[in-house]
Amino acid sequence: MPVKTQTKQITKPGYIKRAAGLAFLRGAMLAILTVALTVCSVPFPIRMTAWASEVEITSDKIPHGKTGKKMTLSFRIKNTGDASMRDLAIGFDVSGGEIWDEEEGDREYGYSFPFEVTQALPTTDNPKSIGKLGDEKTVSLSGVVRRDLSNGYYKAPVVVMDKDGSWLGQADLTIWITQSTGSSDDDDDEPKTYDFVLGEGQSTPDGVYPHVLDFALNLRNNSPATVYNVKAAMVMDADSEKFPFEINDANYDRMFEKIEVDETVPLTYSFAIREDVYSGYYPITMKIYYSKSSTGDELQTYETLFYVRIHNKDKEDEYGEFNEHDRERARLVVDGFSTEPATIVAGQEFDLVLHMKNASSAISATNILYSMESEKVSESAVFTTESGSSSVAMDSLRPGEVKDIRLRLLSKAGVDQRSYGLTIKAKFDSPEFKNAEESMVVDIPIKQIPRLNTGTFEVMPDSINVGEESNVMFAINNTGKVILYNVMVKFEADSIQTVDTYVGNIKPGETGNVDCMVVGAAQTMDDGKIRVTITYEDENGEVSLEEKELTLLVMEEDLSGMEDFDMENFEDMSVDAPGFFQRYQDKMLPVALGVIVVLLVLVAVLFARHKKLKASQEEEEDDEIS
Repeated sequence: MPVKTQTKQITKPGYIKRAAGLAFLRGAMLAILTVALTVCSVPFPIRMTAWASEVEITSDKIPHGKTGKKMTLSFRIKNTGDASMRDLAIGFDVSGGEIWDEEEGDREYGYSFPFEVTQALPTTDNPKSIGKLGDEKTVSLSGVVRRDLSNGYYKAPVVVMDKDGSWLGQADLTIWITQSTGSSDDDDDEPKTYDFVLGEGQSTPDGVYPHVLDFALNLRNNSPATVYNVKAAMVMDADSEKFPFEINDANYDRMFEKIEVDETVPLTYSFAIREDVYSGYYPITMKIYYSKSSTGDELQTYETLFYVRIHNKDKEDEYGEFNEHDRERARLVVDGFSTEPATIVAGQEFDLVLHMKNASSAISATNILYSMESEKVSESAVFTTESGSSSVAMDSLRPGEVKDIRLRLLSKAGVDQRSYGLTIKAKFDSPEFKNAEESMVVDIPIKQIPRLNTGTFEVMPDSINVGEESNVMFAINNTGKVILYNVMVKFEADSIQTVDTYVGNIKPGETGNVDCMVVGAAQTMDDGKIRVTITYEDENGEVSLEEKELTLLVMEEDLSGMEDFDMENFEDMSVDAPGFFQRYQDKMLPVALGVIVVLLVLVAVLFARHKKLKASQEEEEDDEIS
């Protein structure tokens, strides 16, 4: 009996359903992949935070030093914050390793720390105090260079600390070290300076006519080396107005075979006071002759002076009624001045260095007292001293001599930008004039920092198409003390046409208004930020600028119909349009995640259904075969 053969028909309903399910599954997976790639391609902002130290340490040049010699490093520290700092200190960081081998550019560095670590070395454990720090100041550290170093570059790590020892800033300063030659005298390139101190720590010799004045002056060798064949010769004069003593001895020289470094020797004298001398202070010149070697060659001369006080008749007796115009006196003037920093900002501390000169060609000034008096604004002094004392004393000024006095001053914060007067009053003695007075004035310029702020940016409308205009309005407020000249505002971005608008001059406390039209030039490809640059000039024509930002979106087409967005129209829209996703990226992310979840659930259902259909078909086929 012939066997019947059954042929599987592809048109059976179960198979058609499974094929349709598989096709739908492939389509769903493709849709999920498309949505995932689209979401991942949308840029999201990332915030980054950077740490910066509270002070910045810089040095303009590389200092040179020699092994075994003292070396000083000068550098600047700048306050990177907004407020002044107090009780600061500096020191070397000696905690590093013994040696490091490092190359930086074309330099190769040797030992990590080049100075001898002694108790005198300022370190982080034994720092050097530098007081207050306003904006910027120059400081220095010194140390003895190690003797075991070779020629080359080295790094000196310096640290700025607060009073609690916390580090506010650190920098490795580059120095150049060369080996000493080992000569017997000195390796320094500059010659030694020889100096002597006369009458150190002693009172002025004081004599009363007709008694004899006995006194001894201490002479100290303040030179860096021993001196030999020393002769101290007092310069005398037959004029009683210049030399108040009787010249009874033929020789008043004092001789010494040698005087060691810092050794003090006495110069003893006994003088009879002249009858015709007047009461007052008399300068006595002393010439010191010495040799640098014991052979006596190359005799050198050092000249100094001291004062004696004589009590006798007053010179006013010769003139009867006192008349200051009949008296000769010294003339004290301000030979010049400087400030540190050179430019003084209102409210800032600064050092004032006054160069005081005795303009007289023959008359000395002694017992000088300088008093400072500042110009006032609204009954308040423009300049005040940091210590509270406004007086400075000076022993003497010889004819034509110039000496400096230094004051630490604080300028008043709220004053206008101009020069303010500081009066220096001097009270002093001259041989014929007691308690003479001089008054001098210096004008110190004070600068104000220009300041401004802007009002709220009004952008109408805040989104436009290419070729359309948007009106931008805001106010510029001059919050400083100086006029802002030639104020200009520029709007710049890739999506708009660059626009410049002129505001004009803005006086202190007044407002300038900006009102201009911005034209869209290209579709926004970023977050829509427009750079607003405000430039202005000061009274010297120096240009400053400040930058702000506003938001304006420029689109190729109107996207107001995004509310009707659905999956049927998804393929008609360009997922590559950056402007669309950048504008709606905050809303698209949750929508996309929701779509993905729904599709995953749908795929799971279809997959389960597909397995069920396949199992059903296999059961039917088994039934038909059997």
